[in-house]
Amino acid sequence: MIGSLQGVVGAVGEDAALIDVNGVGYVVHATGATLGRLSIGAPARLLIETYVREDAIKLFGFASEQERAWFAHLQSIPGVGAKVALAILDVLGPQELVDAIALQDKASVARANGVGPKLALRIVQELAGKQLPKGFAGVSAGPRLAVANTVTGARAEAVSALVNLGIDQSSAARAVAAAANSFDKDAPAPELIRAALKEVSR
Repeated sequence: MIGSLQGVVGAVGEDAALIDVNGVGYVVHATGATLGRLSIGAPARLLIETYVREDAIKLFGFASEQERAWFAHLQSIPGVGAKVALAILDVLGPQELVDAIALQDKASVARANGVGPKLALRIVQELAGKQLPKGFAGVSAGPRLAVANTVTGARAEAVSALVNLGIDQSSAARAVAAAANSFDKDAPAPELIRAALKEVSR
């Protein structure tokens, strides 16, 4: 199985790129955000999920271990295959996906191609109760075990502070996500905590 590719970008299309590795061209499907960071003739390194079927082998590429882990994790939901998982990551980055799950925001998930309201509701409900797999060691930190713990920095500190105050993890994550959305830019942990506590008391 191919876990990563490092080579030169030979071409970039609407939903895939051609990565030339020592004279062998690999077609790699990716999100628009990942493809947008690639330039023809420039070096590139992508983390890869390899899908082998009787009639085809497909490669899906990701710029981060967190995105790759979400791609695999989304497919634990019935009705979500590789194409739908990639479509979801095309409209929601890992942090936005964490927020959508914490806030049970099915409308944001339903913006993805191939995701209707019923499937979007199933995704946010089922992922709220699931745990994420650990990423590959040495590639990047990746998502941590619980969905609520996939936030980092000030958000993680705010969630931890609320949990230490006796608020359950999912409620803390939901409050911090709602509080974070009220700021125009990333807020420091003390401000997030204060805003999140107001969300909890509502």
